Amino acid sequence: MSTFPIRTFGDPVLKAPASEVTDIDDALRRLVDGMVQTMYDAPGVGLAAPQVGVQKRLFVYDVGEGPHAVINPVLNDFRGGEWPYHEGCLSVPELWWDIERPKEVTLRGLDLEGNEQVIEADELLARVFQHEVDHLDGILLLERVGPEERKEAMRTLRQRALGLPTDRAEAR
Repeated sequence: MSTFPIRTFGDPVLKAPASEVTDIDDALRRLVDGMVQTMYDAPGVGLAAPQVGVQKRLFVYDVGEGPHAVINPVLNDFRGGEWPYHEGCLSVPELWWDIERPKEVTLRGLDLEGNEQVIEADELLARVFQHEVDHLDGILLLERVGPEERKEAMRTLRQRALGLPTDRAEAR
């Protein structure tokens, strides 16, 4: 099974909203298989299609219960208050921030057989859903941090792009 290179900050595909999936076919299933393998190899707990250069509303995830795919996801019913968590992103590697997101959400979408799925999620799973849907809407984690954190992250990313040492501690 082939894996994909993960697109990182600066790649314009990450800023464009993804298009609805219209056909669930063998090609889409192969894409999902490759995305799951890519997510595991990274390693990560979620991966959206734009992160591998595919502009489709689709993501895969695994928070310890086996891999799943969600096609054309829609989030609603945000509740449970704000829940802070130290969050990172495969498309902004080796950088993490404390991000507040709603603690509970409801996700609606399709599975790989075209069946509707409705998932009530909280804590980590709710966060994964919100993070991956952000990717499908062209929103990067950098847009969820405060101005000072964003400024520091941009400096680190510029230094990396130029091959310079960074002054930010990049270890977990």
